[in-house]
Amino acid sequence: MVGIKSRTQKAENEDENSEEESGENSNLAFDFNQSFEHMDWWPDLADLDRLNILNSPKEDRARLLASKYSKPVVDIMVEIGRRTDLEYIEDFELPENPTKLLSMRLIHNYCCLPTEINAGGKLCIVTPWPPSEKMSRWVFAVSGLKPLWRLGSPEKISRAITENFGVGADSLDDEDFEEDGEEDEQDDLEDQNAAIIRFVNEVIQRAIVDRATDIHFEPHKDTLQIRYRIDGQLVPVRVPDNLRSFQDAIISRIKIMSGINISEKRRPQGGRITFSQGQSDLDIRVSTLPTLYGESISLRLLNEKSQPLSMRELGLLGIDERNIISVLEKPHGIVLVTGPTGSGKSTSLTAFIRRIHKPERRIMTVEDPVEYEVAGINQTQVNSEIGFTFASALREILRQDPDVIMVGEIRDRETADIAIRASLTGHLVLSTLHTNDAPGAITRLIDMEIEPFLIASSVEMVIAQRLVRRLCSKCSKPTTKSDMEIIASLALLDAEESEIKYKDKILEAFGCPDCQNLGYRGRVGIFELMRMSEPIHSLVIKSASAPDIREVALREGMSTLQSSGWSQIKRGLTTVDEVIRYSDSAVVVDEQDDFASNV
Repeated sequence: MVGIKSRTQKAENEDENSEEESGENSNLAFDFNQSFEHMDWWPDLADLDRLNILNSPKEDRARLLASKYSKPVVDIMVEIGRRTDLEYIEDFELPENPTKLLSMRLIHNYCCLPTEINAGGKLCIVTPWPPSEKMSRWVFAVSGLKPLWRLGSPEKISRAITENFGVGADSLDDEDFEEDGEEDEQDDLEDQNAAIIRFVNEVIQRAIVDRATDIHFEPHKDTLQIRYRIDGQLVPVRVPDNLRSFQDAIISRIKIMSGINISEKRRPQGGRITFSQGQSDLDIRVSTLPTLYGESISLRLLNEKSQPLSMRELGLLGIDERNIISVLEKPHGIVLVTGPTGSGKSTSLTAFIRRIHKPERRIMTVEDPVEYEVAGINQTQVNSEIGFTFASALREILRQDPDVIMVGEIRDRETADIAIRASLTGHLVLSTLHTNDAPGAITRLIDMEIEPFLIASSVEMVIAQRLVRRLCSKCSKPTTKSDMEIIASLALLDAEESEIKYKDKILEAFGCPDCQNLGYRGRVGIFELMRMSEPIHSLVIKSASAPDIREVALREGMSTLQSSGWSQIKRGLTTVDEVIRYSDSAVVVDEQDDFASNV
């Protein structure tokens, strides 16, 4: 029978072997003492804080200490090295096969990595936290070499372990799966469940560290692929080679965590997970979908304590910011933010209400879900299971005497009709639509059978936006593109050829360990602002097509995604290729007929 060997039994066996070896090598002298283990080398720390740090994983301890003293982690690591006489190294390289020098079990358990055997015959090991004497003796017992410990960046060490061995490799270690007929079946099952629980938790924790917004478990014929969405891009995750054999158990575990029926595999299902991380909770939306080789599961990560951004942090430039504020200061009307899923629409709306929030203004929101908590704002969340939809919530909000209403999304005619009538009765309404560009929002409302004259009377501004990846500040370099290539790019960005004078400000992505070799870290917005004018009102009343509205809007001074993107390029925040890629969809749609714009 194949099962998981009891970790307790393994530990006991390993302890016995260790004692035997330590007895044989009792004269072994380590250059470390047990005071490392109790943080005696950092006496200016309260006992409770010391206890909290020591009870945390090794890779998190320096971060907690840095947070305590409001210092960067690297400064804390340097100070730890000074106090413990351990060398701190910024960068390190791994040998071709690290597990030949140190077992995977020790690498994971102690969050350390072997780098080389030095001239003195010692095994050089990089660790995110000063080692205990026990760690040194374990290394000697397993490798037969005295360890030479060095301190390294906790983030880099953790990332190197993941990249080389896969997320959760220790949880599903092949050493734990061996044939042993004498093993108790119940113990096997309990150990397997514990391993699966650890693995799923590690996948989520790794996603949090990598700033992922989504986790996708995708079953294929021979593999179970896991991918993170980081800064809008899907990034494959290195996983253990044996992961496919645990697919059913992993999917069942996620279902149990999210309250989903584990026996139902034929229909799509949805649920939620509240994942505790330190002092805050992470709200995770779970969606399952049957596929050819099993159920595909997607997890959307929503930090319940996420801090909302300001308008300036969104990436809005001076004139665009002033134009938006001038509309937001009006007592009534509708402001619409459009864009595809994941383009930051809800984040922008939250920034807007933060900007106009005053004690004399009563602001109420209805969202699905509430992504950002804003002090002083009355926020409610829809619940379709009990019939509390956007439309029904909006009706109730109107009875609460609001001045400003934020509707998470206009999904249907009923919600659109109530929102427009609310704006006509003296309320400022902020909401979102799923359209490719700003003019397309008008034709989308007409498609919902909203009377054109009501749209013309109520809509004050439409903002289309995209999120482009922000260049990593540590590895971006001046562009290597030729003048001809830049001129061709300027044409795609609707910029004058004379703008080539800003060539020195154009940067490119290269990649480094801090950005996972992607060249980008974080995102910044680009915006298309269409303010309603009399000529545009006339077109709306006539139910004109989106391309016709766009043509007039451009003459009226509408800023485009391309021009906004070029401004961000000149600021050194993103690249030409990134802006072209994210803004090109709007250009393509504009060249098509009205039907395409409305889809």
